[in-house]
Amino acid sequence: MAQLWGGRFTKETDQLVYNFNASISFDRRFYAQDIRGSIAHVMMLARQGILTDMEKEKIIAGLEGILTDVENGRLEITEQYEDIHSFVEATLIDRIGDPGKKLHTGRSRNDQVALDMKLYVRDEVHILDHLIEELLWAVLSIIEEHMDTYMPGFTHLQKAQPVTLAHHMGAYFEMFRRDHERLRDIYKRMNTCPLGSGALAGTTYPLDRDYTANLLGFAGPTMNSMDGVSDRDYLIELMSALSIMMMHLSRFAEEVIIWNSNEYQFVEIDDAYSTGSSIMPQKKNPDIAELVRGKTGRVYGALNALLVAMKGIPLAYNKDMQEDKEWAFDAIDTAKGCLALFTGMLRTMNFRKDRMEDSAKHGFTNATDAADYLVNHGVPFRDAHGIVGQLVLLCIEKGIALDELPLPEYQKISAVFEEDIYDAISMETCVNKRVTTGAPGREAMEEAAAVYRKYMNEYLKD
Repeated sequence: MAQLWGGRFTKETDQLVYNFNASISFDRRFYAQDIRGSIAHVMMLARQGILTDMEKEKIIAGLEGILTDVENGRLEITEQYEDIHSFVEATLIDRIGDPGKKLHTGRSRNDQVALDMKLYVRDEVHILDHLIEELLWAVLSIIEEHMDTYMPGFTHLQKAQPVTLAHHMGAYFEMFRRDHERLRDIYKRMNTCPLGSGALAGTTYPLDRDYTANLLGFAGPTMNSMDGVSDRDYLIELMSALSIMMMHLSRFAEEVIIWNSNEYQFVEIDDAYSTGSSIMPQKKNPDIAELVRGKTGRVYGALNALLVAMKGIPLAYNKDMQEDKEWAFDAIDTAKGCLALFTGMLRTMNFRKDRMEDSAKHGFTNATDAADYLVNHGVPFRDAHGIVGQLVLLCIEKGIALDELPLPEYQKISAVFEEDIYDAISMETCVNKRVTTGAPGREAMEEAAAVYRKYMNEYLKD
């Protein structure tokens, strides 16, 4: 057992206790961040005169060699080490001797693991940010292509009023844009460097924490050493943001599943994102959408688990906090996979314009517009509501849409109706006369799409 703290102890740790305590099985993914942080720490120590330039060069060369060998597969991170920090330091000492023993001067594993976690999460936020941007581009492409694709809008999962596919997708653009902005807010708030906090009370060595923070791309050092080693707010914020994002993906996935059903047939999912049945040859299942919907619970679980673990922890560092890693890793991995696969599914999905428009017509989504027609011809709204209700009932009996009902049938119920009723209740008229900001009309949607494209282009400059 490779341990860095054995001097205080007179006998070895029980193997079961050691295994229970060790984190190498999951924190091995920190190896690059641990080495990056160690190199910055060594550069600072030399700059402060705590290490000689020769010691600095030997240690950095040794660390870079370890990084190269791990990445090339020549060096394996094994579970004989307690954690990734032990692996890196012990391997360094084996390779360069006594200078390697000075690597840990002026730091603790507490501020070291806090740094590694922040560096790792920062890297992952960049990846998540890019994946959400790819999804936003996919949604924007559908918006720009389907300004005139008419479909039913729903309330209570009942067909309500006509909208366009562009308008429906615009709602998801708004959701994912908020997710995008949340990630960037989290990045700004978490971007302080805990290295130099020590175990909890700093150190007597003359460290230059600003220099270390600058080397590692942080905005500055953390301002309280106890908070520096015990803060996990940024992880809770991230998992909260990912939970909200997964909720948005899950809602979208639910609609794709419904739209893909035989009853709706609004979309056809590409073969690459579908599976079949082992017994029913006719089946084409929306497995990716269903898995995204299901995996949302995993991310919720990770958030809840970390909140519960953190709620009773006194200052400063406690071993409970080691549990943050597996939850965070799983939530991040799950979110990345769902984003990538959902975006691919969306980009290759075929939208059935004919089915969408036909569903809007036969769902009587233009009934409100028929009532408005009567109101505009002097009929009180409550009377108009009742008249159109009778028309809908008649159409249901005949199995037709409102725009398929002959004019004499309209006039039997109300003499106010004229030939222009058909233009008034056409999908194009019903949608495009809605021109207020945020509405589905083409004019309003073109303005929204321009705002969305500007948003995307501005963020690409960052």
